[in-house]
Amino acid sequence: MQRPTLCGRPRQAAALLAAVLTVTAFCAADAVAGSYPFGPRTRAVNDLGNQYVPFHAHLWDLLHGRADGGLLVNWQSGYGSSFLPDLGTYLSSPFALLVALFPRDEIDLAVYAVTVLKTACAGAAMAWLLLRLRPGRWWAAGLLGAAYALCGWSVADASYNPMWLDGLVALPLLCLVGEWVLAGRRRLLGVVVVALAWIANFYTAYMATLGAALVLLLRIWLLGLPRRRALTTAGRAAATVVLGVGLSAPLVTVIYLGTKHAYPGRVTHFAPVGAEDLLARLLPTTYGFGSPALFVGTTALLLALALPFHRAAPRRVRAGWPLLVAAVTLSMQWTPTHLAWHAFATPNGSPYRQAFVLCALLVIAAWHSLSYGVPDRRALGAAAALLALVAAVASGSGLVRSYAWPVLLAGAVCALGGLLLLARTETGGAAAEAGSAPDPAPDAMSGPRATPDPAPDAMSGPRTPPDPAPETGSAPDPAPDAISGPRTTPDPGGRSEPGSGAGTAPSRAMAPGRRTPARPRTLLAALAVVLLIGAQLGEATATSAVATRLRLNHLDDYAPWGARQQRQADLIAEADGWPRYRTDPGREQTVGNDPMVVGGQGAQYYSSLTADVLSRTLTALGDGWTSRGRNLQSLDNAVTDAVFSVGARVHSPPDQHQRWNPRDRSPATVTREDVPPLVTVRPAAEAARGLRGVAGFGPSPYRNQELLLGARVYTVPALTVRTAAGEPPRPGHDDRPGLVIDARRTADAGRRPTVTAQCPAGSEVYLWAPHYSGTARLTAAPTAGSPGAPYGPTGRFTADAAKIAAMQRLGAVPDSGRLRIELTPSRAGTVPDQAVGCLDTARLRTAVQRLKATGATEVTVSDGTVRAKLPAGSTGTAVLAAPRIAGWRCAAGDAAAAPARQYYGLIAVPLDGSATSVTCTFHPPGLRLGTAAGGVSLLALAVLGAVAAVRRRRTAGRRALPTTTTPRERTTAAL
Repeated sequence: MQRPTLCGRPRQAAALLAAVLTVTAFCAADAVAGSYPFGPRTRAVNDLGNQYVPFHAHLWDLLHGRADGGLLVNWQSGYGSSFLPDLGTYLSSPFALLVALFPRDEIDLAVYAVTVLKTACAGAAMAWLLLRLRPGRWWAAGLLGAAYALCGWSVADASYNPMWLDGLVALPLLCLVGEWVLAGRRRLLGVVVVALAWIANFYTAYMATLGAALVLLLRIWLLGLPRRRALTTAGRAAATVVLGVGLSAPLVTVIYLGTKHAYPGRVTHFAPVGAEDLLARLLPTTYGFGSPALFVGTTALLLALALPFHRAAPRRVRAGWPLLVAAVTLSMQWTPTHLAWHAFATPNGSPYRQAFVLCALLVIAAWHSLSYGVPDRRALGAAAALLALVAAVASGSGLVRSYAWPVLLAGAVCALGGLLLLARTETGGAAAEAGSAPDPAPDAMSGPRATPDPAPDAMSGPRTPPDPAPETGSAPDPAPDAISGPRTTPDPGGRSEPGSGAGTAPSRAMAPGRRTPARPRTLLAALAVVLLIGAQLGEATATSAVATRLRLNHLDDYAPWGARQQRQADLIAEADGWPRYRTDPGREQTVGNDPMVVGGQGAQYYSSLTADVLSRTLTALGDGWTSRGRNLQSLDNAVTDAVFSVGARVHSPPDQHQRWNPRDRSPATVTREDVPPLVTVRPAAEAARGLRGVAGFGPSPYRNQELLLGARVYTVPALTVRTAAGEPPRPGHDDRPGLVIDARRTADAGRRPTVTAQCPAGSEVYLWAPHYSGTARLTAAPTAGSPGAPYGPTGRFTADAAKIAAMQRLGAVPDSGRLRIELTPSRAGTVPDQAVGCLDTARLRTAVQRLKATGATEVTVSDGTVRAKLPAGSTGTAVLAAPRIAGWRCAAGDAAAAPARQYYGLIAVPLDGSATSVTCTFHPPGLRLGTAAGGVSLLALAVLGAVAAVRRRRTAGRRALPTTTTPRERTTAAL
């Protein structure tokens, strides 16, 4: 009789079910939460909106040939940033390529689809792994696979950090590689899987590799392998990992060295959470940013808790998996092992990024509990008691909100009810086996329990054994009901753990004379499945929806692509003149990486790999940043625009999505300026100090801008600062020098802090106050009984412990030459010395014309190569208006390329008057080393494959020899 599809392919069926359940719960949760794309609330919170969506938008442009730059250099961000490390950090997952299939203005939907697909694949991979570890019901494997994919870490942390989801997919795949190593099979494929996991996201792949190694070590112990064979297996696994990581080295090495050249950012210290918060995150609908999200569903948690008490499971299994879960839990709380999980660097942000490994272990433990038969009432009672204890301890945590209890109660009732009903069908099936003949064949829903591939002796036996048949002389398996599947299936090929009792019935008293009819058993089993799946879907949906809503309360959020971005993109496309000049998307940003979203080439850049030299250079010039220096902003300043060849700039109203911004519906506009080319020539006398790089800058951003420009254009006047009470302010601390300006404590609008100074009439006023928060405006001098009327644009400043404010233009100096700046602080801040600079625009135009006259006559840019033609006889130093990040090599004329020099943080090439061209090329640090390591790994893999092929041929030849013996010879030998 032909088996139905689901019967014959239980692993495929389980994987499909897990994927369907995952997608259903994931999308249903967003619909319940009213989140994009099913509701009005944005899901682009924190780094999802600031980094991942913009980087995927840039990938879309690359794939469609519309990006400025290529795989080596991203010319749109940070005035030219190394892109390959960013590619490996954010975009190297194979799933990321799918964004090319979506329209450009639906990039948010593309990232959402990729996120859902990754999560579904993680569930499918786990379901496949479970049936590879132990035989069991395919639908139960699918259910637990979905429990893993929808674990708390996935829905609360990784759903808005989609690059981490590659680790969620990688962990079960790497565990499968461990199973192949145990069986001595698929060695080449195992190396490829490891390489793909590390390429997709090396950070979470590192954690997944540690988790898979722990699982493999436990499996070796459970199988009771001899010491020599165990060491051989462990060595083979280590070699597989080394070769796989070696193949990924061209990308991983570049990322690693990229972190070494990145701005250091914030240094954090790990502080473990309390037991209440730790246990609370096991429960549904709990949420906390700094605690480990360990929710896997009440069904999986009950089964995992029941495993130590499950008498049908062997002792080693009952002890091994719970002990591993406990050990990993403790390792998350102890600082040395916490650092080991995170590659010996405490992360900024969520401190428990390895929590998905513990979630996987809980699910695997639950599967082992169920695969030996549904735990009896004694074991389920003990598990329920432990769950009640967990809930009681967790009740003292602030992470458990009132709505968590009804969700937990409903989930527990459905899970216990479903398991008890399922146990009832097992009892009835065992009684039927004792009192009646088996039914002829399973139906479509049950199928045989999937049996793992056998592990032959010495890990080198047959590679593709057929499905094992019942042992000789044993009674046939009873006919399964429609859903529950066969009751007992022995592990084939000696793969059962010692003492597993393979082939034994669950430990219950079975009355041989009692028989439950097949139809009631089928209905009971169907009801059990409905309860268990319903509990998992309901809890996962509620937990994900709660996390989605609560994230919006404490994380910054950003609007998806809309009319604002479309208008900016259209203006930039009209004004774009790259590489003759840059077009900056503007000071009023929408996200931290506007140039990658709407186009253009600006200073804005936010990455974990933001170069140290870029951050320090722009900070010295008066730029602002967030994320402790890794999220650089646009600097709207005429001098820096001239230095960096910004010939067009978009001016947009403040983003109306951010509720703290002033309401402004004015249209976006573009201004244009005459600026020097991308490559200019500076006299030798100016270049000497510039060779010191960023260290050549002083404390004043106005003087630093003049150094880069090569001309004196600012007046930096002496200041008089007064508080709202008209008194001199007190001095600030050493880390925030200047005079302290306190926020107003009254509603008196007529008294505000002021800054007064004397400057040339008509010059442009800039205010530099990096540690000031609030607004600033130029005002006329007050008269008797009347405050001075404000004029000019309002400068808005934002600063705190993780961000500094950028320099702002406030307007023109009045004819009297006496300027007065009125401050409205929102919190206490400081106004530094030399806070005000008055720009002489006529001098600036003269300096620009001089740089244009001596600068490059033609500049071409292609990915990592810049070529510039210079006037004949040029001497001094050619300066490329791009940060001198590690990896640049330059040559003047036909000279040999050498590491580029610095000119106050920019790329510099010395000229002796003989060269009429300059060529600079970029190669990311570590690319050559990684390529060499990858080549060695590939060569080693090829050699091992060739050796294995030769051995297989020799083995096949030896096995073929007996077939040449004649029957007469065999008869003689037998006699």
